Amino acid sequence: MLRHCLVSGIAVWLAGTLPAGAFIAYVSNEKSNTVSVIDTDKWAVIKTIKVGQRPRGIELTRDGKFVLVAVGDDNTIQMIDTATREVTNTLPSGPDPELFVQDKAGKILYVANENDNTVTVIDIEKRTRIGDVQVGVEPEGMALSPDGRFLINTSETTNMAHFIDTETRQIVANVLVDARPRYAEFKRDGSELWVSSEIGGTVAVIDPAKRTVTKKVTFNIPGMRKEAIQPVGISIVADGKTAFIALGPANRVAVVDAASHQVTKYLLVGQRAWHMAFTPDEKFLLVTNGVSNDVSVIDVAALKVIKTIQVGELPWGITIAKQ
Repeated sequence: MLRHCLVSGIAVWLAGTLPAGAFIAYVSNEKSNTVSVIDTDKWAVIKTIKVGQRPRGIELTRDGKFVLVAVGDDNTIQMIDTATREVTNTLPSGPDPELFVQDKAGKILYVANENDNTVTVIDIEKRTRIGDVQVGVEPEGMALSPDGRFLINTSETTNMAHFIDTETRQIVANVLVDARPRYAEFKRDGSELWVSSEIGGTVAVIDPAKRTVTKKVTFNIPGMRKEAIQPVGISIVADGKTAFIALGPANRVAVVDAASHQVTKYLLVGQRAWHMAFTPDEKFLLVTNGVSNDVSVIDVAALKVIKTIQVGELPWGITIAKQ
């Protein structure tokens, strides 16, 4: 009995001290034309992958087999095999692809092409371009409603969030937001769409059913000029209660109560906080810092930055996979 208790006690102690799960983060470095591969158990870069010119948008395919990277100056989407961590193929985009999103099944990829004001529709398996949707000027942000019915594109110069019917591939609504919208994110239950406006300095909260702005999240950091607070990346936890907003050259991530839409805390990160991604268990949030060339690791429960990881030049996007 004593031996059984000791063994059980040791097992519990080990469970509490060993890593909860092994995850791999992929960071696109816009200036060095590389992707940094980070082991989240070691919190260290374990490989640097050479990719095309000006990599920005980056995302794991639904089946986990590939990391897709938009290489803007090469006008294509490169495919990194997650088993070999090498570029193995490409997908055909339009000129200067930036951000993209997959459909729920992981069969269709929607790509915002900044230079021709279109969203390209790509069949991932066949690796063919199957359509285009004309949108506003300088399209960037991309999001898909949880039910898969509507694709959202934000156009930086038009200052709009375009609602696109995924069946007809037609724009069905345009919602005006503040200047230079960069990113769009739905709450998981589909009740709200959040759109960051970099120059406007706000995040618009949109009712997807009414397609109207119902609230704007604003920011105030003592001693900092308003124009230095430039929201870009948005990450909302699965339960929809808390959101994190990367504030660009303000070098901070805002923590927002997603029910009241009020900022509750600012976390100091690296220089020019850009895009973010949760580990799959949502215990950590990783933030790319473009000017300091590093990634900040935020403990989500503690709301504290616990680690900084040096990566390539001008880190831009990030995606995280199970190992």
